[in-house]
Amino acid sequence: MELLAAAFVYLCAAVIAVPLANRFGLGSVLGYLIAGVVIGPVLGIVGGETVELQHFAEFGVVMMLFLVGLELQPAMLWRMRAQLLGLGGLQVVGTTMAVAAIAMAFGLTWQPALALGMILALSSTAIVLQTLNEKGWMSTQGGKSAFSVLLTQDIAVIPMLALMPLLAVGSGPLLDGHAFMPSEAPWGAAHAAGGGDPHAAPTVFETLPDWAQALAVLAVIAAIIIVGRTVIRPIFRFIAESKLREIFTAAALMLVIGIALLMNYVGLSPALGTFLAGVVLSDSEYRHELESDIEPFKGLLLGLFFITVGAGIDFNLLFSNPVGLIGLALGLMALKALLLFTLATLFRLRGADRWLFTLGLAQAGEFAFVLFGFALGAGVLDPDLIKSMTLVVALTMLMTPGLFILHEKVLAPRSVTSADRAADEIDEPGKVVVAGMGRFGQIVTRMLVTNGHTVTVLDHDPETVENLTRVGFRAYYGDAMRPDLLHSAGLENADLLIAAIDGREKQTELVHHVAKTYPHVIIHARAQDRHHVYELENAGAHHTERETFEASLALGRDALISLGYHPFRAEGARRTFRDHDGSALNALRDTWNAEGVSGSYIDAMRAHGQTLFELMKTDRAERHDRSDRGWTPPPKGDASL
Repeated sequence: MELLAAAFVYLCAAVIAVPLANRFGLGSVLGYLIAGVVIGPVLGIVGGETVELQHFAEFGVVMMLFLVGLELQPAMLWRMRAQLLGLGGLQVVGTTMAVAAIAMAFGLTWQPALALGMILALSSTAIVLQTLNEKGWMSTQGGKSAFSVLLTQDIAVIPMLALMPLLAVGSGPLLDGHAFMPSEAPWGAAHAAGGGDPHAAPTVFETLPDWAQALAVLAVIAAIIIVGRTVIRPIFRFIAESKLREIFTAAALMLVIGIALLMNYVGLSPALGTFLAGVVLSDSEYRHELESDIEPFKGLLLGLFFITVGAGIDFNLLFSNPVGLIGLALGLMALKALLLFTLATLFRLRGADRWLFTLGLAQAGEFAFVLFGFALGAGVLDPDLIKSMTLVVALTMLMTPGLFILHEKVLAPRSVTSADRAADEIDEPGKVVVAGMGRFGQIVTRMLVTNGHTVTVLDHDPETVENLTRVGFRAYYGDAMRPDLLHSAGLENADLLIAAIDGREKQTELVHHVAKTYPHVIIHARAQDRHHVYELENAGAHHTERETFEASLALGRDALISLGYHPFRAEGARRTFRDHDGSALNALRDTWNAEGVSGSYIDAMRAHGQTLFELMKTDRAERHDRSDRGWTPPPKGDASL
């Protein structure tokens, strides 16, 4: 297939499948996999070029490790040391040993068994992190624990890549009809992905003695660290001063590709070099710019990588032994889930957090595809075994969205708590109950307390509760969605509830429960947007406030002042906008309640928007000749206004 035609097919598949998968709550990674399955095994549109594209797309994994390195600042690593070394380390080592033991029981020698255990110990960073962010679970104890394990796994990939060639047995798998010896396999990127020519002439590096190769590897790693500290930053500073965004992007790509080529030349995985470079630059002033420039390329290449994985699934192999292969996938997930559940219990995760941690990490990860290719190039694993286990890994990834749905719809609602301790006993209920102590809830609580009101605070984050208690707030740990906890908080004798918990659906559900169970309680609720206002009102809220509305108005007023408006005129524009938006909110309520976001509702919104534009236009005309014409904006940072 021609290059442009192939690119068009892959892009069409992604554009159609991924948004549909996201809409049904399956996540973008599963969307990419499904897209690959459709255009590959199902329709047969793509075929022979899939393997070559996969080798190219695997560079997205290299970029992902560079971005992971950028996030690994030493201070953050030190704060997470207990989770990384304890929870993450035990997960990687425990799963590796368990899988290796089972593999040896089925007849593998210890070297390939250990390689298989290391590969299958990893979970899918792309699937898990994206799902945690999409569902708002990253702030929970289960989400934080899962992130620490994924971070440990990403770091563990580096020693795994270095250890894989050392596990090569006396004679490797048969390639091209001859015994493929480990000495014949360069450690470069092409062979790490299962490509390259095993009969290619050795490079200059490969002709060096073993001790010289080791010294060269150490020298390259040291050079990356030293050059990253002393040379790369001045280069980026010089490029940034040119104010040419595309050149900075080119420099970022040049850095990643150059380090990958260098590591390829000395026989190590490019992922190692780019990871180290990311860590070196993690405290650089250009870190965020590098992230924003690399992220689109990483996302696109990873998406292409997952499509090629789906397109490369061998359905003939699956249909030849469906029970065995699906059984292997389910067995692997069950084994990992058992170990994860045990670790979660040891590290005091409870309820929904324990299930989120267990089910979220039970699959095998995308790095397995890279490590399988590396194991093939090093002569550690047999090609037939790799072919079967690659299919097993893909099946576990396909099953993962179903596990997240199981957690969200079945297990989480039945769980008593969602973190590492039981809910607190509330012995002094107040007249005001605040559910949720995020940024919104904290400001409301401080205002009420400083005006002499007794407030009972409920929050599901134990660290937040401990900090609030330390500074004198009456804060209690617990899930405000639990009816028994609301009762203990004294809602039956309270006057007011401030509903400010995370999650649109949970917030609406909380308001509905309190309005139905405690009709005497006045409910003030935080809304995400105008439609959420209507949902909360229908659920029983007496007063609602959009979480960013007033702050946005204030910033808009200040922006007008900076553009030359007199403060009185800018304040008038703010009030005009606010009053009109309030009238539009009231006018559109009946239309939204009757029809939702329909054509009539959209037409009404357009009409109100045009009315606001005319009001502002008239106001500008009336004020045009007033004395504010000579007004000049204040200097930056002047808060005197």
